[in-house]
Amino acid sequence: MTWQTLDVRMDPRGIAHVALDLAEKRNALSAQMIADLTDMAGTLGQGGQARAIILSGRGKMFCAGGDLGWMQAQIAADRPTRMREARKLAMMLNALNEMPVPLIGQIHGAAFGGGVGMACVCDTVIAAEPAQFGLTETRLGLIPATIGPYVLARMGEGRARQVFMSGRIFSAAEAERLGIVSRVVPEAALEAEAEAEAAAYLSAAPGAVGRAKALARALGPRIDAEVIEDTIRRLADAWETPELAKGIAAFMEKRKPDWSG
Repeated sequence: MTWQTLDVRMDPRGIAHVALDLAEKRNALSAQMIADLTDMAGTLGQGGQARAIILSGRGKMFCAGGDLGWMQAQIAADRPTRMREARKLAMMLNALNEMPVPLIGQIHGAAFGGGVGMACVCDTVIAAEPAQFGLTETRLGLIPATIGPYVLARMGEGRARQVFMSGRIFSAAEAERLGIVSRVVPEAALEAEAEAEAAAYLSAAPGAVGRAKALARALGPRIDAEVIEDTIRRLADAWETPELAKGIAAFMEKRKPDWSG
């Protein structure tokens, strides 16, 4: 099991440790990482290969969100290409959300943008006390489109609207209050806590765990093909706005965008 942007280790009990492995890019979601995560979900999520999966990040943070180079490419692309790339991201999130294996998020450093989206498709999220979170898309002129259904499913609309549009950074403690994080632990205890959470599934029947997860998903908020397609269109639309081009240009040039106070 080898993927270019992921470090995957399976222990003898069937607990898989999957780490985003682009530390030099703050584990930003590149086209390759999106493809690798989609394939990983299909591989480890089927055939009983894993009893539980712990998802973490190498380096200083869990995930900085979307890769800026990938987003710049969408600004220059035509509409069919934008739709195709947005669909890859949407289907990656859907694959993680629906795989029949428990997914435990192990968050350190920071989770921004798509990193929050990945936290919200996890069944349980353990965060280190110093970790920071933020739905930072609007700072760039973007919107949290394809992650939106999972963020709203996790947080509920009322809590989500406190952080969904402002782009502000918030603490792990607030992320716990908002429902993104299951519990916050000292940084030194993070790995052990995630490991203990995964180990709890070893006493449960794997098939029953998968069916129970599917039941929870079926009884939860609607995230079907129609909803996902709508988020794909909205992301492609956002990539076409002048605001996004200005926002990314300002970020790359290390200056504030026109709208920033």
